[in-house]
Amino acid sequence: MSTHELYTGPPGASDWQVPSAGSARFSWEYDEGRDRLLALYQKGKDKQWDGAKRIDWDLEVDPLDPLGTPDESLSLYSTPHWAKMTERDKGELRKHYASWQFSQFLHGEQGAMVCAARIVESAPDLDAKFYSATQTMDEARHAEIYARFLHEKMGMLYPINDNLQSLLGDTLRDSRWDMPYLGMQVLIEGLALAAFGMIRDTTDKPLPQQILAYVMQDEARHVAFGRMALRDYYKQLTDAELREREEFVIEGCYLMRDRLRGVEVLENFGIPKAQAEEYSEQSEFLALFRQLLFSRIVPCVKDIGLWGIRLQRAYVDMGVLELGDASLDQLMTQDEEIAEKLDAERFAAEERERVTEVRGAIAAGGAPD
Repeated sequence: MSTHELYTGPPGASDWQVPSAGSARFSWEYDEGRDRLLALYQKGKDKQWDGAKRIDWDLEVDPLDPLGTPDESLSLYSTPHWAKMTERDKGELRKHYASWQFSQFLHGEQGAMVCAARIVESAPDLDAKFYSATQTMDEARHAEIYARFLHEKMGMLYPINDNLQSLLGDTLRDSRWDMPYLGMQVLIEGLALAAFGMIRDTTDKPLPQQILAYVMQDEARHVAFGRMALRDYYKQLTDAELREREEFVIEGCYLMRDRLRGVEVLENFGIPKAQAEEYSEQSEFLALFRQLLFSRIVPCVKDIGLWGIRLQRAYVDMGVLELGDASLDQLMTQDEEIAEKLDAERFAAEERERVTEVRGAIAAGGAPD
């Protein structure tokens, strides 16, 4: 079945073309490189995995409750519309919200793949090109996985959100080589990591939990890469150049915050856009959710050296300034450990099943005729 048949609304043209800007850069220095980035490149090679094999796609998913979403987290909860909904209607609402979330994850991963390829092309240093090549493969795997989940388990997709598309376009059209790092590695990937983590840590559904845990294990490396590369480069920039990047971050953060309302979902349930926006703004759960989504972005922005007064004021306005003191290293270590623990538990369970089967076969073979 064509993906276009599963979209809830017209996704526009079959492809989106963003004019390329900037220069492709070659480096003829093959011996030298930053030890940290080369170590990350080695880790990127060692940690490659196959989404068709590592994830248990035989696990069932209930499309009407794919994530175990509590009623209170839905923006229609406690509104007059909610009181009129049947249990089936509420299940359809959960399906639409999960499809919307995972569709944006999918579109973002394709954007990350294109940005990683752009970094391979435009980064001046060979060590950065090496690592970005491994990330391009990671992002392709993530897009493959999210697309499979939406096609096989949900049977529904949403078009890319306008604000996400706008930020992607701004990131790709900029001719400065560091902007794909800043737009994708710091903003879009940072936001995605926080969203993945909140769903991973709250869902009781095994398949989405596996998908998110394994994707986050890769994403932890990607954010580390962006931090290393940009921290080194931004030490060399003038105050004026740093302020330009801070303005980009401010605009991008407002776009990402406004992206997270899920208004498109409510519109599909016949609720006018203005009313849908009001419901989303009034939802206490969504307000907390949007704030927590910046838990990865704010400390990363501070870490790479973008912390001017205008940027801090913007974060005060968003209510997220205090997140700048969070430990990214600790968060990324947790992401690695959760994926490894999940693997260990799955393999232990499979081993117990094999032992039981073998013992059963031995017992059956030794039984008298």
